[in-house]
Amino acid sequence: MNRFSVEEINLISIYHTGTRGAVIEEMTAALPDMDSEFQELARRTLDKLHHLNDDEFSQLSIDPADEGDG
Repeated sequence: MNRFSVEEINLISIYHTGTRGAVIEEMTAALPDMDSEFQELARRTLDKLHHLNDDEFSQLSIDPADEGDG
């Protein structure tokens, strides 16, 4: 299974609505509204999502990480 970075998991969590297909659809639709740095992250994440099957996706732990100090 493809390993996702913390940033990629956080991005997935923003668009997570239940299914892998829905995440791909929502994230793809948002690409034009992202700045270039986020577009690069989103494209990398989308590529990994396309290579997962639905069962692998359902096994991902999609909880956004708290990277701040609080």
